[in-house]
Formats: sequence, structure tokens, C-alpha cells
Amino acid sequence: MKLSGKEVLVTGAGGFIGSHLCEGLLEAGADVTAMIHYSSRSDWGNIEFLSPQHKSALRVVSGNIEDGDFVSRQVKGKAAVFHLAALIAIPYSYVAPLSYVRTNIEGTLNVLEAARRYDVGKVVHTSTSETYGTAMYTPIDENHPLKGQSPYSASKIGADKIAESYYLSFGVPVTTVRPFNTYGPRQSARAVIPTIISQALTQDKIQLGSLDPVRDLTYVNDTAQAFIQIAETEAAVGEVINAGAGKGISIGELAKTILSLMQCEKPVVVDQVRVRPLKSEVFTLICDNRKAAETAGWTPRHSLTEGLVKTIDFVSNNLDLYKSARYAV
Repeated sequence: MKLSGKEVLVTGAGGFIGSHLCEGLLEAGADVTAMIHYSSRSDWGNIEFLSPQHKSALRVVSGNIEDGDFVSRQVKGKAAVFHLAALIAIPYSYVAPLSYVRTNIEGTLNVLEAARRYDVGKVVHTSTSETYGTAMYTPIDENHPLKGQSPYSASKIGADKIAESYYLSFGVPVTTVRPFNTYGPRQSARAVIPTIISQALTQDKIQLGSLDPVRDLTYVNDTAQAFIQIAETEAAVGEVINAGAGKGISIGELAKTILSLMQCEKPVVVDQVRVRPLKSEVFTLICDNRKAAETAGWTPRHSLTEGLVKTIDFVSNNLDLYKSARYAV
């Protein structure tokens, strides 16, 4: 399926990856409906950062992924659905786990049932590398066992399995994309890279959780391109496909790298409030991205340094979005 000229739906379009995906889809020639979470403020989230030309080309609809009737109306008539709407903050999943079940599992069910009803040509469902838990081996391929080390990851495992069941039981043409840690402009303050940058700009020290976990960091435009190429690949139907850079860096080393790029010398300290429960912490995530390359021809194009420079520039120019003195759960 080539997406040019096709009507597509993006759920979670007001989010970090979703807004970049909308841009990529418009540039690929798709007719994009952007579904965002309803707010009485008429706030379009990260879509507000798109160019006037891109914003005017989108059809923006506000609603709730948990409302099956609303979701069904948006899915009807679409050639493809990119499902990104989710609760994603791990610390908040310790506070409100039921919310994650309702949004991530029931919301995914609503999308898949509508896709089944209206015979949608392709569904791209968004997973997360957190579903793997701490690596039993690296790099992590798609056959690695899944482990729910947080309510968030457990809810995403549930959503992934619902997607798998709709392919196996009903033939819904769904592909699960499993991004590793995506970063870049527009990412929220709850993520580690904007946290480091905003604190470096405003605070006397950098306060983080554990410095030992290793993460595989992929620039957001590369992640969005993975979604598009996978959606256009027939061989991806029914598959789970990782999207990551294939390189790991510890949080401590990441902080040093960012501070060096910013020419900033400030101490990095562990804030115990930010440290995950020991058995819940995922210590190593490094992606085996060979399947994405072999199936959809996708490989990341941005180096970590290049992506970090662009992210530093965004946070520096939008510092009002980041309450750096507070811990964003």
C-alpha cells in the first residue's frame, strides 16, 4: 500500500511521535485525519508546532480513544490507521494503573474492532521496547520474551496481544511497531533528555533517577519514517517489528554527552524520588533492527549527536514548556 492519495487516521496525533508522523504522512502525500485528546482549551498539543501549511492540510478531530463509538466514526472510510494514542509515562502508571488498562488496552481494542468492521487496509499499532523488560540478551530481537515490569509495560503487552489476536482470529491487517527510546523536538518534560536539557539551562544541578540503565535512542523523524515504511510494506502484515538505532548508552553517559554539547559544567546527582522500584527498573534496552531493514528497508539516519543538537535547540527556544524545578511524573 502506497500512502500517497490515501485517507489515513493517526490516533494520538497531538503527542510527540504522533505530530511528527502527521508531518511525514502529509509529505508522503496522504490525506491525514489527526485524532487528538479532547480538551476544552481547544489545544492541538504538538500539532501547534507544525507549519501553517501542514496544519491547514490536516483534518483535526478531538475525542477520547476510550469511546468506541467515536473511534469507530473516525476509522470508517480510512485506508490505514496509525494507532499511537496511549498513556506512556511509567511513573504515573504506578499512581493510576487502571487508567493505563482503559486507555492502552481498551483503546486499542476500539481501534481494532473498528478496523475489522470497516475492512481497513492496514493498521499500524504502536508498542514499546519496555515490553521486553530488562534484556535477557542484546541486541533485543522480536523473539525476546515479554515482561511487564511496570503497569505501563503490562498494559502495552496486553494491547500488543489484542492486536495479535485480531490478526490471527479475524485477519485484520495489523503490524505492531515496537519503537525503542525515541527523542527529539516536542518531547515532554517527563522524558529524560528534555529533563537534562531544561535543568542544565535553569538549575544548579541535574537531578535524575538511576544513572545505570542503558537505552537505545532513536531520533523522532527516524521513528516516524519507520511507521510510514512499515505501513507501505505488505510483508509486515501480522508481524512485530522493532524500530531502534541498535546502539546503547547509559543515562549517566547521556547526561555527560548533553552537558558537553551545551558547554555546561554542572553536577549530575541521583534524586531518589525519581528512581524506579528495583524490580521495576529496566536496565538494558538495545535494539536488533535487522527485521525492519530486511522487511521494510528502514534504518535510522540521524546520529545521536545530530539529534541531540536539534533537541537542545528546541528546548532552549521553548523553555516555558518545561517546569525544570519540578519532577514531571
